[in-house]
Amino acid sequence: MKIGVDIRVLMDKHYSGISEYTANLLSAILKADKINEYKLFYNSYHDLGGRLNKWNSQNFQVIGLHWPNKIFNYCLQKVFGYPRLDKVLGGADIFWSPHFNFTKLSGSKSGLKKVITVHDLSFLRYPRFFSWRKNFWHKSLGVKRILRQADKIIAVSANTKNDIMELAGIGAAKIKVIYSGNNVVKKDWVAEKVETCLSKLNISGPFILYVGNIEPRKNISGLIKAYDKLRRESEEAADNFKNLGLILAGAPGWKNAPIYADWQASPYKDQIKFLGYIDEEVKEILYSRAAVFVYPSYYEGFGFPPLEAMTYGLPVVCSNVSSLPEIVAGAGIMVNPYKSEEIFEAIKLVLTDAKLRVRLIALGYARAQMFSWDKTAGEYLELFKELHEIR
Repeated sequence: MKIGVDIRVLMDKHYSGISEYTANLLSAILKADKINEYKLFYNSYHDLGGRLNKWNSQNFQVIGLHWPNKIFNYCLQKVFGYPRLDKVLGGADIFWSPHFNFTKLSGSKSGLKKVITVHDLSFLRYPRFFSWRKNFWHKSLGVKRILRQADKIIAVSANTKNDIMELAGIGAAKIKVIYSGNNVVKKDWVAEKVETCLSKLNISGPFILYVGNIEPRKNISGLIKAYDKLRRESEEAADNFKNLGLILAGAPGWKNAPIYADWQASPYKDQIKFLGYIDEEVKEILYSRAAVFVYPSYYEGFGFPPLEAMTYGLPVVCSNVSSLPEIVAGAGIMVNPYKSEEIFEAIKLVLTDAKLRVRLIALGYARAQMFSWDKTAGEYLELFKELHEIR
């Protein structure tokens, strides 16, 4: 079986979210499958194929084109429908797209089976959270048409499956839920390395941690308000929260001016740190040292950071909406993201109730172990096999 894979998301300078998903899943698939042939397609004006040499497998081939992305996407793919990506790869039985993109493929008469992974439909559910450029991009893609043309749709959660059915009008039979894996494996960091890392980041004392892009959907303003209340109460009660910091780690997204305005308006802004994009090592060190992980997002298709935090024995407070109750289940404290008071109360509870903290750590670690890329890869391979047998 020849399987084409669109790896254009791996051309991103920094991996996060979907690019991490694609890289980790593809690694697991290539480790598990030594029989089928994989042809990986990318497009980049600069030759970035070398960054993909990390995979040690004899049954995959990287094939790239070198057009400027705007010309390739809007002119060649959208307007002219050229080239057919499966033809660029020399033919394929299955073509898997791990994300929405401008993708022209051979028609159904060719026998090609088309599979697409949908991480979320937040842009349809909450367009107000996105910039006009992002909304224009999604509209230009023709997402509903892409979903109709697919032979099989993989949803990363039952919540995402429900959104596909409701917002795109796709029948349940066409959609298969395959949960994502867990991006991290707990490491025992050398104390000296941890202290050096925190010193470089100018972090001292206990801290609340958030990991994710800085954008409206993540409800960072709600977290800042909850933190402010915690600190105000600390001053009145003269308790230990007065030394508690708030660390926000993630790349700047879009429409985030109000978030930074809320930060500047906080009387505790000097203890609120925006770290920007951080690499994997720094992220895991932060997980290993934080007091509590808070993820008050308004919407997630899956949500990697809570699982990553729980892997490191970090108690989790997260939203009770979208996929998060499904993924975190009973292993974290769930709050209404629209009520900063609930976020505040949950953080305070985790920091003051020692028995609850021990319970959350144990439940969280057990929950995180239920998600693995090997398991995800096995389900993908089974789906590919089933599709290939349908002729």
